[in-house]
Amino acid sequence: MINVAIIGTGAISDAHIHAYLKFQNRCNIVALCDFYVEKAKEKAIKHQLKVDISKDYQDFLTNENIDLVSICTPPPYTHADIAIDFLNAGKHVLVEKPMASSLKECDAMNRAAAQNHKILSVVAQNRFTTPMMKLKQILDTKLMGPIVHTQVDSHWWRGHSYYDLWWRGGTWEKEGGGCTLNHAVHHIDIFQWMNGMPGEITAVTSNTSHDNAEVEDMSIAIAKYEDGSLAQITSSVVHHGEEQQLIFQGKNARVSAPWKVVASKSRENGFPEDDNDLNEQIQRSYDQLSDLAFEGHLGAN
Repeated sequence: MINVAIIGTGAISDAHIHAYLKFQNRCNIVALCDFYVEKAKEKAIKHQLKVDISKDYQDFLTNENIDLVSICTPPPYTHADIAIDFLNAGKHVLVEKPMASSLKECDAMNRAAAQNHKILSVVAQNRFTTPMMKLKQILDTKLMGPIVHTQVDSHWWRGHSYYDLWWRGGTWEKEGGGCTLNHAVHHIDIFQWMNGMPGEITAVTSNTSHDNAEVEDMSIAIAKYEDGSLAQITSSVVHHGEEQQLIFQGKNARVSAPWKVVASKSRENGFPEDDNDLNEQIQRSYDQLSDLAFEGHLGAN
């Protein structure tokens, strides 16, 4: 049995609690912690949990009954200290995205996990949705040929008051970044999982619409791979309509999420015509993939 403590009992903690309760034969929630201790008490009542409750996570560091800790505190600047303390205390750690507010903190968390021989995992739930798992398997078939261009659109819209909340704040100190870190993190994770890490990145950021925030509300990055292929990643909270998509252009065909497949071949003069045979082959491969465990779509902060 894996005994679990949950640190931070805001909205996202419900997803963790529901998940652990689904596997009650393997997981047992034994502790809840929140700076606002009444929130933790309300969460325990809501889910009918018999747990230890504290406002200070350090009260649980020496609790030998805890095996795994879910870190669900909203400000990312709190993640590193909490994770490192629990890893050093001999606990496994699952931390919500974003992992931390700086690369330095992420490196320190990874070192603590390695030194203590414990598992540190960062929530990236969208890898496990049916559309993403199917798209990954289709890309792995190489039916598209080499990928020559990838387009990632992480388009969201948030009003001016979005950054008025104290912990969201829009400050470098508390958030560590804007839409790139907090919204597009899911798309960036899926992009590198499906396409691998590029050799170089060129990026620009801007704050166009939120003068109550220090951080960016839009960024555009261009990535280049060793084979010469390119990718572009747009992260935004200023796009009306909030469309999100990942498009992979191969030499033979294009596939994407939301799912779409288009295959082209060359006429004698170099202009395109539909490659119906390849199009049908890719579509048939996609349709034949068994349904996976989770349905869903890309999430936002």
